[in-house]
Amino acid sequence: MQVWLSFPRRRESSFFIQLGSRPHGNDSAIIHEIFSVWRHMKTEQFIKTLRSLAECYQAFAAYSGAHVRALGLTAGQFDILATLGNTPGMTCRELGEKTLITKGTLTGVLDRMEASGLIRRGGSDADRRQVFVALTPQGARVFERAFPAHISHLRPAFNALSPRELDQAAALLRKLRDALRDARAERKAA
Repeated sequence: MQVWLSFPRRRESSFFIQLGSRPHGNDSAIIHEIFSVWRHMKTEQFIKTLRSLAECYQAFAAYSGAHVRALGLTAGQFDILATLGNTPGMTCRELGEKTLITKGTLTGVLDRMEASGLIRRGGSDADRRQVFVALTPQGARVFERAFPAHISHLRPAFNALSPRELDQAAALLRKLRDALRDARAERKAA
């Protein structure tokens, strides 16, 4: 039996094997060798993807972060402004779930934003145990200035992708995010 194995985009990884051509018909060794090569290539592909993801994150963080700092904000402050903008506000818990800020960092960022007059905190009407956070008029003005400016800053970089590619990238990133969350939950449960 003849088997042709080809791995797309890797011309050097295409090879031809004729099973039954070895002495004593040792096809299982050949098959083991094939899977060994395949596992190595899959690992190599994983490492390349992991590196690309990390490099993309670093490039985005550098490009985005420099602009956010030029707007006079930290990344955490911008995240909170963007989350609270165009809303009547939300509880600290909701804010923690919707931002990329860890629970331990959130309180400190909110303290500094409140001291700067960008947000106000108060008791929730629905539940006095919860703290409600909203933008002040000054915070709303900063949001109205900073958010569109930052979106305009980011858009040219994302224009390198077609609308279809943007949809594909978003879907793949969500799929990877969900897989990582599931893996983390499984590890915690173990």
